[in-house]
Parts: sequence; structure tokens; C-alpha cells
Amino acid sequence: MKFVNAVRAMMVALSLAVVALPAAAADHKHKMDIVDTAVHAKIFGTLAAALSAANLIDVLKGDGPFTVFAPSDEAFSKLPGGTVENLLKPENMDQLVAVLTYHVVPGKILSTDIMMGSNSVATAQGSSVTIMKSSYAVKINQATVVVADVEATNGVIHIIDEVILPN
Repeated sequence: MKFVNAVRAMMVALSLAVVALPAAAADHKHKMDIVDTAVHAKIFGTLAAALSAANLIDVLKGDGPFTVFAPSDEAFSKLPGGTVENLLKPENMDQLVAVLTYHVVPGKILSTDIMMGSNSVATAQGSSVTIMKSSYAVKINQATVVVADVEATNGVIHIIDEVILPN
């Protein structure tokens, strides 16, 4: 019985986490930009720190529109130990900017805009990502979109479960 209760508690916690960002966005529907929407969700601490270190906060607070494939703190934790700390060093700013801008696509792409199958989209970094849409999931390269279409005043956020890296 304790096991069943523990599983139920975990499911409730997971459900609350998955709805946290869309609920936060709905409370402030189209009143917050991408950065403020992400910060308000409280699951993007690592992403916010990286954007700040790369001096990209003002860019993503700009007019846009932007599509951001946003890795959560949990996604960043899947990287090998020391990766984030190394990227945040001032001498690695170019590499950090490349990684972060690889998660941004100019323009607003909602999940309903994505065609079934494989699609290639140019990122702000200059390389392209592959968006694979099936009846089961949407993937950005190897990462799965876990929450789609979190709208902001200057674009849209899609939460992904892994950090995607340019080639």
C-alpha cells in the first residue's frame, strides 16, 4: 500500500510540474515575453543563468517573434558533469552563445504549424534542427517536446527534455 501511495504522490507531483508553465502563461496570457514567462515558471533556472552569462536576455525580450526550444533544469542535469559550469566560464562565451542560439528559431512556430514527418528549420545559431512530428510525439533532433505552445508576447516556448547541441 505504501508503494501505491508513493506512486500516486509522484504522479501528482509530475502532473503539477507539467502544468506549471502553461498555467503560469495562462495567468498572464500574452502579458509576458519569453524570458519573463520562462522565469515565472521556475523550471528554467539553468537556462536563465546561461542566457544571462551569454548576454542574450535583452535579445529574447525583444520584439521577435521567436520560437524557443527550452530545456528545463532537468534537461540540463542530463548533460555530463561539469558541462554547464564549463560553458558558463567567460572564456567559453562563444560556445555558450552557439548552444543557446541553437535552441532559438526566428519566427513563431506553433505545434499546429509543424507538418507530420521530418522538417528542417534554420536556427538563430545558423545551423538547422530537425523537427520530427509523429502521431506520438514531436522531437527536436533527439529531444522530445514535453510541453508545447506556451505563448508569450514575443513568440512561443516549447519545453524539451534534453539540451540539443549544434554539430
